[in-house]
Amino acid sequence: MRVGERSGARGDGGGIVFRDAAEGDVSALVELVNSAYRGGASRQGWTTEADLLGGQRVDSGQIAEALARTGARVLVAERDGRPAACCEVVGGGDGSAYFGMFAVRPGAQGGGLGGSVLAEAERTAAEEMGCTSMRMTVLRQRADLIAWYERRGYRRTGGTAPFPYGDERFGLPKRDDLVFEELAKELSAPLGG
Repeated sequence: MRVGERSGARGDGGGIVFRDAAEGDVSALVELVNSAYRGGASRQGWTTEADLLGGQRVDSGQIAEALARTGARVLVAERDGRPAACCEVVGGGDGSAYFGMFAVRPGAQGGGLGGSVLAEAERTAAEEMGCTSMRMTVLRQRADLIAWYERRGYRRTGGTAPFPYGDERFGLPKRDDLVFEELAKELSAPLGG
């Protein structure tokens, strides 16, 4: 499959169906991503950023941009026909893929769904996009989340990026020391490669 083409639904064998997001998913994805990271609902799970940031994590414009981005795939993990998790995988011209917009519904966290979504994103990047590595950025202050990625083979690269202070589309900072840290992992060679 070429980058930009949309795949059909694919199951994980555990009741989760993976599929590419479509325009009709925008509002559900906004609710899902924001519920996983911001506000009271996010405190039901362990991925909350509510102590670091207020406001929203994403808005409908950002989701629509992700869906329209060339070389990008927004994957949805559905359980019982309802989005339970999502992520974005963006293929880069350098053979790496960028992993972002990763969210698992708070009530579904801690049961292995996040690991399944990450594995599907890695498979998509390697097998469907021909990428040899995956990278991401995580708030440095999220030591628990960085440790979770490290247990799955990601390593700190030493690269950092500033938090976009002043751009409320990304949230309302509660601290003045937020910074993103880059993590990366080599992916298995694509099948037949």
